[in-house]
Amino acid sequence: MKTIAAVLCETSKELQIEELEIPELKPGQVLVNVIYSGACHSQLNEIKGLKGEDKFLPHVLGHEGSGIVEAIGRGVQKVKPGDRVVLTWIKGVGADTGSAVYKRKNGSIVNSGAISTFMTKAVISENRLVKIPDEMPLREAALLGCAVPTGAGVIINTARLSKGDTVAIFGIGGIGSSALLAAKLKQASLIIAVDIFDNKLDEALRLGATHAINAEKEDVLSKILKITDKRGVDYAIECAGKRESMESAFKSVRYQGGLCVIAGNLPQGERISIDPFDLIKGRRIIGTWGGESSIDKDILFYAAEYLSGRFEFDLLISDECGLKDINKIFKEMEQGKTNRVLINMERGY
Repeated sequence: MKTIAAVLCETSKELQIEELEIPELKPGQVLVNVIYSGACHSQLNEIKGLKGEDKFLPHVLGHEGSGIVEAIGRGVQKVKPGDRVVLTWIKGVGADTGSAVYKRKNGSIVNSGAISTFMTKAVISENRLVKIPDEMPLREAALLGCAVPTGAGVIINTARLSKGDTVAIFGIGGIGSSALLAAKLKQASLIIAVDIFDNKLDEALRLGATHAINAEKEDVLSKILKITDKRGVDYAIECAGKRESMESAFKSVRYQGGLCVIAGNLPQGERISIDPFDLIKGRRIIGTWGGESSIDKDILFYAAEYLSGRFEFDLLISDECGLKDINKIFKEMEQGKTNRVLINMERGY
């Protein structure tokens, strides 16, 4: 059996569209007919080599998507053929089988992790799948693999934001926008969006932000202090993955209990600087791992909230294209032209 995949052969080079041979399923593995895949900024960092030396080249990419189960390996109990599923990088219940290995026509191998979604059919570890209700559209469900559980999870699980709290969100991409929608869902009194692209700030206001700050045109900290009457925000969520925004996010939270959550990824080896006296005065800073999501519970919760009309994360989708356009997607992402782009595997390669 064959699959068509976007393969990273060399860092800082374009992905190559290749036909690969699908391996026989091992116990705990599932073959999924991928219908939609999201494109995340973390994959852009991987393509550019910003995560450090890549010891697994060539390999396939992608860590959020949706599809239909085609076959299951021995011992799989969580899903069955025909089930509609979300594919996610966040571990859940089920077998953790690790990597899969595909073959090219010439017999050379192409590596994969426990999940890859930039391909028409993919071998996925059982614990990276969540079955979803039939009424949940696969198009929107793709965002439940990373953007929504990470961004919304930071608000709901990590920060535990309550009604009336104030929050600043640095970086309005898929993760930041999901955090914004979750802050709106939790009835935050102030939602301040910070970015360097006016189009993203306009989008943030459309999604429910109360204020927008362009970090290249305005003094972010002065503006936040003005908006909050010199108090600072209760929470700052950093999703841009930039040193400057991480440092500004930390400085933007109030003394005596303000919390900065770092969700963005810096290039390997880069560091941030904070004043320890700010810690003594009660500012806090932590990281997050997938929004501390329990995916088997949280994904179904977000799906139910979407179907009820209370959580409109479909608004995050800025474009949809085929696998053949994947390199164009990442160029536009780097230029700040997109929010969450979906790759529709039925649009061709």
